[in-house]
Amino acid sequence: MTQRIGSAASIRRVAALATAVLATTVLSAGCGTGDASSEGTGAAPSPSADPKAALLAAVPDEKDPAFRFSTVEGGEKFDGLVDPATQGLELSMSEKSQDPEFTMGMTFRVIEEDIWVRVKITGMPGLQDMMKLPKRWMLLDRTKLDDASEVPVYQNADPANTAAVIRTAETVEDRGNGTYGGFADLTANADIRASFSTVDVDALGDAAKKVPFTAVVGPDGNLASLTLDVPAAGKQKAMKLVAKYYDFGKAPKISAPTGAEVQKAPASAYEMLNG
Repeated sequence: MTQRIGSAASIRRVAALATAVLATTVLSAGCGTGDASSEGTGAAPSPSADPKAALLAAVPDEKDPAFRFSTVEGGEKFDGLVDPATQGLELSMSEKSQDPEFTMGMTFRVIEEDIWVRVKITGMPGLQDMMKLPKRWMLLDRTKLDDASEVPVYQNADPANTAAVIRTAETVEDRGNGTYGGFADLTANADIRASFSTVDVDALGDAAKKVPFTAVVGPDGNLASLTLDVPAAGKQKAMKLVAKYYDFGKAPKISAPTGAEVQKAPASAYEMLNG
């Protein structure tokens, strides 16, 4: 349930590459070796005469201050920051390898057209050096990426594409206390279909046209969460897709890395991202 902010494919490739690098090193050596549910305090919003319009008005836009967000879609989880004033986006994800055991984290930072990435490997000392991956921010050249869709871009202040989902509902019910409900049509258009990386919309059949959702607007008037209850279909289990927006005005502003904290991305970074 996202705009084009990338997918977990990149981080999976990173983890796979790290495992391969480790295996090669071991063979050649001959020996082995984010609660995001904060929704503010105060009085709940009053019931609206037009619930759908009221809910859409709560979705973040370019006038909002910096805020944090998180999304959960099946086994994919992202955390990040949005700073509309700078057209800035920061997106973090991680993947854990069980054999060998280590965790790889990757954070992208985007400001307008510029993009940086930072990699952090924990649980296995020396692996990051083996992969020749700096621990600093690395400035990327998008023209050197095989598939630019694998890295984030800033599109607008609604990274989870919540407004597009809400607009597909014929009607929205105001359930009181800032809670709204309705049914989303995941087949409405190509952009909606592209918002879901782990949901087989075709397998859902007619059920995809009426997926129940619940939205919560915080006392500050901002959308706090949107949850889609996707039913089971074929081999696909039922799942909840959750987007949360929080810390409006409390999150740090996004700025370009400077000085010793940044360098141009080396060839190893493009090898990582291009798989």
